[in-house]
Amino acid sequence: MPGQDVTIGGSFAGYLASPAAGRGPGILLIQEIFGVNSVMRSLADEFAAGGFFVLVPDLFWRLEPGVQLTDKTEAEWQRAFDLMKRFDAATGVKDIQTGLTYLRKLPGSTGKAGAVGYCLGGFLAYLTACRTDCDASVGYYGMNIQNFLGESSKIKKPLMLHVAGKDEYHPPEAQKLVSDGLSGNRLVTIHTYPEIGHAFARPGGAHYDRANAGLANGRTFTFFRQYLS
Repeated sequence: MPGQDVTIGGSFAGYLASPAAGRGPGILLIQEIFGVNSVMRSLADEFAAGGFFVLVPDLFWRLEPGVQLTDKTEAEWQRAFDLMKRFDAATGVKDIQTGLTYLRKLPGSTGKAGAVGYCLGGFLAYLTACRTDCDASVGYYGMNIQNFLGESSKIKKPLMLHVAGKDEYHPPEAQKLVSDGLSGNRLVTIHTYPEIGHAFARPGGAHYDRANAGLANGRTFTFFRQYLS
C-alpha cells in the first residue's frame, strides 16, 4: 500500500505508510538530520510491509518545513548539520508525543505505538523512552545520550539501543558511559556492533554494512513484534 503525506495534530506534516491488512500497531519513525527524505520513506514502507502503521513526522518544521536532503553532497551535509544545531530536542519530543497519539487514533490501529530513530533520531528515541508514553523504543547510533542519563529512571517501557563500535560521532568513552549508566535497567537492551561506523544501517550510505544492518533490523522487528503485539 503506497504511503501518503499527512498533517499531524493540525500543525505539521509527516509521511504515513500503512499495512496492507489495514490493521496493526503503530511505529513512529524518527528522522536523521536529513529530514523526511527518501531513505526515511523507504524505511517506513519496509516497516509497513511487516504489518505496522508507520509515521515519519517532520521534526524540522519549525525551522524549515519539508526538508528532504541526501548524504551525497557537502552542501547538503552542511545544511543538515546547521539544522541539527538549531533543532530543539525538547520541543521535538513533544512533537513525537503528538505523533504517537496520532498513530493510536488511526482507523485500524491496535492502540499500541512504538518508536524507532536513527542518528539524531537515535538520541530522540532515548528521550522518547524517558519522556513519552511510547510502548517500546529503538535507537540506532544515537549521540549525546550520555548527557541525559539522569533521566533513565523515567524509562517505564522497553528500550533497545544499537551502538556502532567505531562511531566517529560517539567515541568509546561516551559509549561506556551509556552502557554503564543503563546497565542496571532491566528494560534496556544494548547491542554493540564492534567494527562498524556511524549510520551502518543507512542504505547507500558511506558506512552501510549489509550484514550488520540486517542483524540490527531483524532484532528491531522482533522487538516490536514482542512488545507491540
